Amino acid sequence: MNSSKKGFTLVEILIVVIILGILAAIVVPQFTEASSDAKLSNLTTNLQAIRAQLELYRLHHNGVYPADVAVGLTTKTDSDGNAGGIYGPYMQQFPANPFVDDAAAAVLCDGAVGSGWSYTAATGSFSAATAAHTDY
Repeated sequence: MNSSKKGFTLVEILIVVIILGILAAIVVPQFTEASSDAKLSNLTTNLQAIRAQLELYRLHHNGVYPADVAVGLTTKTDSDGNAGGIYGPYMQQFPANPFVDDAAAAVLCDGAVGSGWSYTAATGSFSAATAAHTDY
């Protein structure tokens, strides 16, 4: 009786594993870049939305920006900026900076630079306050 065993040899299995490893090494970095691009897109969208709402707030409040941007944009205010008026809220919740791991990162006022966001009430200047993304 001539019995022949059917199956893969160890060499064939090693070749398949090596090919899969090479393909994984090519594909994984592309997913990392996509994640970074998505964060940058989210940051840009958040900045556009916040800046637009700041301008709307300024129009309703006699040309004055809110002293505390996160509170001013998420509560109802009167024309003097006091709580409980007919204007707002301009945003349901204040967005987090996608490049900051701390979800509760504060908005730093008067041009201070740190984590989260940077805001100057006198000029209405609002930007990302992360070291790598201060120019947005």
